[in-house]
Amino acid sequence: MNVVASSWLGPIFVGAVAGAIRFWRLGQPRAVIFDETYYAKDAWSLLRLGYEGTWPERKVADVHMLADPQVISLSDSGSFVAHPPTGKWVIALGEWMFGLDPFGWRFMSAVLGTLSVLMLCRIGRRLFRSTLLGCLAGTLMAVDGLHVVMSRSALLDLVVMFFVLCAFGCLLIDRDRARARLAAALPVGSDGRARPDARIGDRAGMAVRYWRLAAGLSLGLAASTKWNGLYFLVFFVILTALWDVGARRAAGAQRPYRAVLRKDLGWSVLSLIPVACVTYLATWTGWFLSDNGYGRHWADGRGGTWSWIPAPLRSLWHYEYGVYQFNVGLHAPHKYQSNPWSWLVLGRPVLFQYESPKIGQGGCHEATGCAQTILALGTPLLWWSACCALVYLLYRWALRRDWRAGAVLCAVSAGYLPWFLYQDRTIFQFYAVVFVPYLCLAVTMMVGAILGPPGATSNRRAVGAVAAGALTLLILWNFIYFFPIYTAQVIPYSGWQARMWFTTWV
Repeated sequence: MNVVASSWLGPIFVGAVAGAIRFWRLGQPRAVIFDETYYAKDAWSLLRLGYEGTWPERKVADVHMLADPQVISLSDSGSFVAHPPTGKWVIALGEWMFGLDPFGWRFMSAVLGTLSVLMLCRIGRRLFRSTLLGCLAGTLMAVDGLHVVMSRSALLDLVVMFFVLCAFGCLLIDRDRARARLAAALPVGSDGRARPDARIGDRAGMAVRYWRLAAGLSLGLAASTKWNGLYFLVFFVILTALWDVGARRAAGAQRPYRAVLRKDLGWSVLSLIPVACVTYLATWTGWFLSDNGYGRHWADGRGGTWSWIPAPLRSLWHYEYGVYQFNVGLHAPHKYQSNPWSWLVLGRPVLFQYESPKIGQGGCHEATGCAQTILALGTPLLWWSACCALVYLLYRWALRRDWRAGAVLCAVSAGYLPWFLYQDRTIFQFYAVVFVPYLCLAVTMMVGAILGPPGATSNRRAVGAVAAGALTLLILWNFIYFFPIYTAQVIPYSGWQARMWFTTWV
């Protein structure tokens, strides 16, 4: 078996297992859970009108959608919505294929959740140069409870996670290819090895970097799903600039920062920021082509300083300013809101759905009653291990200058730290799904260290393998134990109580 085939078989197998978990009984419960009440309807509206129309009162519309015969009470009057359209277009694709029902509006989330596991296997392999560690990273995400719940719900945050992960993978490929291009231009010594050269390090060009353009496209799609994707754009621009500095220095550049400013930074910024901006605008095409989209004609006939800008763009800017004011001013108390300080330790997970069937109802056979719930809770042992792993990565990055640790920490920071700016806003634990892939990479890197370096003795490797295997098996067991409350299975009420390890989880 050749290397290419073997490097794909493991990730495909892990992806298939992840898909089985995510698609199993995907249409159950047959209900509108949590914020599906907004995004499933907006997606259908985009599919029918090209923009978000108006529905009746939320609970009334939910009943109509689930009724038999179904009643779709959508009007073409534009409705103010708090998020851009891309994520809802993604949900709409599943509704276009399977209709406006729970399976239809959850289908694409399950698809992207499955594909993201496959991608993480390949990303981990490229990052750690190990198929085993790459598959471990994918396996960890396949069995993360928060990722599973979000892959089985029609919400937007998993879509952001998917496109950001695409961008991260594209930038990793771009990094490898850029360094290979520089290495190929270096002079070769008598021993057949390339030698650093100041002239090449300072002056060599990189040509068109298509993978960086693809990253810009992906980041534009992430930001046009939810605005927190914009933070990844900022962090990744800085990350790639530092990678370019490292590549120039390794090639022999005497002034690597100046070389990057002259040769790389301009094209890097152009490949990411303008491409992301154009992509963002393109996702509003349905709104631009409409007459009834909310605020579509606000700027028509208006003068002023900015009248030289086309009216549709000014109308969109006005609309988006209203969205910004809404989002930063969202302070309505919610039972399951949480402070970002508590996210990594799973302080306050979000209850998406809860039913309490009595004996004889819905498969309940317990005299004391049953519980049927969906709790957006990360697999606890995985997340608590990730807290330790992040400390290890900080050590590797700060004291050992390990670029892999820096890349993972950058992605975690982009998904996590900005929320500390909005601690007074109503925010939720499940927003953290956007940086779940990088927590899994962090744990994988820690497990790699536990296994031992390549030159370790056989005894050291054996002890490391036992410890790494034990940690992995405990995480798998932990996921299996909590699986019923991720997938709305009917379990005895006492079983539900046993899984509520902390009062803040109730």
